[in-house]
Amino acid sequence: MIISKTPFRISFFGGGTDYPVWFREHGGQVLSTTIDKYCYLSVRYFPPFFPYKHRIVYSKIETVNDIGEILHPAVKATLEFFKIEKGLSIHHDGDLPARTGLGSSSSFTVGLLHALHGLQGQNISKEELAREAIHLERDMLKENVGSQDQVAVAYGGLNKLVFSGANDVSVQPIAVSEARRKELESHLALYFTGFSRYASEVAKEQIEKTPQKQKELQAISDMVDQGIDILQNEKVSILGFGKLLGESWQLKRSLTDKISTVQIDALYERAVRAGAVGGKLLGAGGGGFMLLFIPPDKQQNVREALKDLLEAPFHFERGGSQIIYRNSTV
Repeated sequence: MIISKTPFRISFFGGGTDYPVWFREHGGQVLSTTIDKYCYLSVRYFPPFFPYKHRIVYSKIETVNDIGEILHPAVKATLEFFKIEKGLSIHHDGDLPARTGLGSSSSFTVGLLHALHGLQGQNISKEELAREAIHLERDMLKENVGSQDQVAVAYGGLNKLVFSGANDVSVQPIAVSEARRKELESHLALYFTGFSRYASEVAKEQIEKTPQKQKELQAISDMVDQGIDILQNEKVSILGFGKLLGESWQLKRSLTDKISTVQIDALYERAVRAGAVGGKLLGAGGGGFMLLFIPPDKQQNVREALKDLLEAPFHFERGGSQIIYRNSTV
């Protein structure tokens, strides 16, 4: 049995510039970090004593004899990618729900790829893992996805991700002091809006409107370097990072009317009135988790203002996707 552990991610700035329709012409960049909420996948060869060959356990339980019968699209595509012949048992557990803006679908894909390579005794680099996940999601599943999630969760940590050319990716770790890192972390809070959505559906319209949104997307890209400058210059107040998050959210929600909703706008305004400096909806939009930047002395006020929402406490993590258990026994 092999067990992989792959983090979820928070994207601060640059989201939308990681779609090929943008970065192949203009270049793209994203500032993101991974957090200590994970997707766990256990994979083992399935004993041949049952009336089915494969068992896949997630929010549903599938028992099938042929890969073509599998309903879970990422599992089906990944097993086809590996040309698996032996029976498999695959079991998924996640710390947070899917379709909520934290890159969970890419965490699943990266984690499953990692586990299957491990099951076959293969070591794979973080770069190869990210590239395989992008290929699987974009080329095999034909999803409307960017390139940031797969790279972020494969590598882990606080990074500037730079996209260029046909599919070139550069991962640049952001050097900040431990004190500054903790200061940033202490100002951030995650709240679940209660709405989940399929990111590919929200992203489709944004991709189609990219040619008409060049000014906005360039400004979103520029915010990556502005955010890094704030983090690395400890003479500058960390509150500037929060204000920039708020500005980026206003730009992002202007890209398409599917990114926000009346309910989400109302939740955001409620948080700001209670003391949040800024924030944004994570992921493609339409629902999921909202990231808020709140001074520590205002966090209880915001908590009370959003008492009908679930908060998800978190810390930053730096490990990326890892194999945490390996046993050759079938």
